[in-house]
Amino acid sequence: MVEIEHLCKNFGSLKAVDEVSFGVDRGEVLGFLGPNGAGKSTTMRMITGFLAPDAGRVRVCGDDIATNPLQVKRRIGYLPEGAPLYGDMTPRAFLRFIAEIRGYRGKERELAVDSVVEKVNLQPALEKPIDTLSKGFKRRVGLAQAIIHDPEVLVLDEPTDGLDPNQKHEVRTLIKGMAKEKAIILSTHILEEVDAVCTRAVIISAGRIVSDSTPAELLARSRFHNAVSISIRANTVDGMAEAFRALPAVDSVEVLEAKDGCVRLQLFPAGDAAIAAAVSELARERNWALEELHLERGRLDDVFRDITSGESAQSRG
Repeated sequence: MVEIEHLCKNFGSLKAVDEVSFGVDRGEVLGFLGPNGAGKSTTMRMITGFLAPDAGRVRVCGDDIATNPLQVKRRIGYLPEGAPLYGDMTPRAFLRFIAEIRGYRGKERELAVDSVVEKVNLQPALEKPIDTLSKGFKRRVGLAQAIIHDPEVLVLDEPTDGLDPNQKHEVRTLIKGMAKEKAIILSTHILEEVDAVCTRAVIISAGRIVSDSTPAELLARSRFHNAVSISIRANTVDGMAEAFRALPAVDSVEVLEAKDGCVRLQLFPAGDAAIAAAVSELARERNWALEELHLERGRLDDVFRDITSGESAQSRG
């Protein structure tokens, strides 16, 4: 659905995007990640035709955006960062305007507006000037204009920025529902969003791709993957860490806290070993009062920092 080949963009002496290549298929939600200034928004602007690349090619559904830009833009829904909106218009008037730009007229236009308003829950703000709306409602208006024409490809730059937890959940559910029939590229700083929504994650740093994998593969790279945190009712940690460390599959043990009659420890496995059962069994054998045992899947923030840190990014470049 989307093919990006050797995309490059310079701003003076700054190489903002450097030989970026990837593809997105129907049914995929690709999380496009990177630190501030990595080149995410610049790449998305080139994909959608808002910015011309210095080199490289973008094809959407087989059409090259350089030679057939209107055909490509008909197939794309785009929510840019800080989506520009006409502040003196109401959401209803704005969405009618966008629907007409997209070719809808009369009853078809009203059906398109009503449908997208329901999808993003805009009813409470529909007749208020956009300038008076909260950041969350403005973001929902921006999302509504991106999907009003039911595009085959969605490019969403920080779609849940400014939304409260309930609104974020609604938007994520909407994105997952639409993903079955679309190719979706989603830029986000919220790593939990990658795990919740995305089927794949591309990480960019200093204009170059430094990782392309699934969220599960990223979690597996975390030092916390399959780690176990436990709480034991005891007055002293004496002997506990040593006993857990002696388990064959346990690589290391950290004492997190020992106070108020409770000991908390973090146990790290050797490689990908599953250690939860052995840890629980040892606590039972020693008659330790186990209050809590939590198995970690991994921590994306640690993996993200490792991948995008200077030395890691350069070594992968």
